[in-house]
Amino acid sequence: MNIPSNLKYTKDHEWVAVDGDIATVGITDFAQKELGDIVYVEVETLDQTLDKDEVFGTVEAVKTVSDLFLPLTGEIIAFNENLESEPEKVNTDPYGDGWMIKVKISDSSEIDTLLSSEDYAALIGA
Repeated sequence: MNIPSNLKYTKDHEWVAVDGDIATVGITDFAQKELGDIVYVEVETLDQTLDKDEVFGTVEAVKTVSDLFLPLTGEIIAFNENLESEPEKVNTDPYGDGWMIKVKISDSSEIDTLLSSEDYAALIGA
């Protein structure tokens, strides 16, 4: 199981890479394996400001549709448009080309509420 130590994680299986006041968000290797083959990623919240834990989009796999929860309060400033034509990137490269959104963080203190790689590994029993 791939759980990069330089990232933060949520109990909802999203990963977060923080660079200044911008966070890049995707779903974890564990989540993509649980979902199976991803066929569609939908994010209709671009340019909206959402609160932490609000739904920012959905990911559709062959057998299920799952909500995506925003890990930090902020404005969604970018969507990985490559996923419109290649949603399978979430399966093949969840921490790289499979990223989903970029968020301008409103409250940096929320970063401290995210899980470390060790805490996330314990959560999923890895």
